[in-house]
Amino acid sequence: MIRLNNVVKSYPFWRGRKTVIKGITADFLPGKNTAIMGSNGAGKSTLMRLLSGAEMPDSGTVERSSRVSWPLGFNGGLHGSLTGRENLAFVSRIYGRNYSELLDFVEDFAEIGNAMKQPVKTYSSGMRARVAFGISMAIQFDYYLIDEVIAVGDPSFKRKSKLVLTERLKNATVLLISHSASIMKEYCQHGLVLENGRLLEFSSLNKAIKYYESSGTIKHDPRAAAATEVMAE
Repeated sequence: MIRLNNVVKSYPFWRGRKTVIKGITADFLPGKNTAIMGSNGAGKSTLMRLLSGAEMPDSGTVERSSRVSWPLGFNGGLHGSLTGRENLAFVSRIYGRNYSELLDFVEDFAEIGNAMKQPVKTYSSGMRARVAFGISMAIQFDYYLIDEVIAVGDPSFKRKSKLVLTERLKNATVLLISHSASIMKEYCQHGLVLENGRLLEFSSLNKAIKYYESSGTIKHDPRAAAATEVMAE
């Protein structure tokens, strides 16, 4: 399980600090695949980084009793000065996995040949995305945090990516940021909307999507009776 306890997160702003996450308390339960929606700049990626441990809250705590992925996106946290293989070696040490086994999987999955021996900064955006996604799929996490990207590359590679992700999710939970209703419905059964630093939870994914799509800039609608704020003062 992942639990947020009265979590607050702010960043330096041109006038003092801007608080992005405002005292959120929430439980993300295993097996509860959840879509997280919100306008651009609402703090969705910040929330993902807090959930993963990539960033620490200003106050409050984040508890994890399961193996949680880093936020999976197009960059995937790859270090540009290291080769694809060196990035993979670092990840294998961090997660205590056999490097040779991971290498076989990633090289077969990414399909970039000898480029795995070259610095990541020399990669095209497509090559970088293939390697980043391949490394993330090489490790079986209990929770996959996915920030926008589900599949990358040409249609054939996208199908391959979706097949691998679907297989991983048979034994894992996904927390997904997406602007695509079809993708959210494909992978999730529950929905949250991040609005003004708070989380709104809905009785169904469809209600969450409807609220998100109809609210435009996600201004609070007091008539949204199906929503419950997931937070604590």
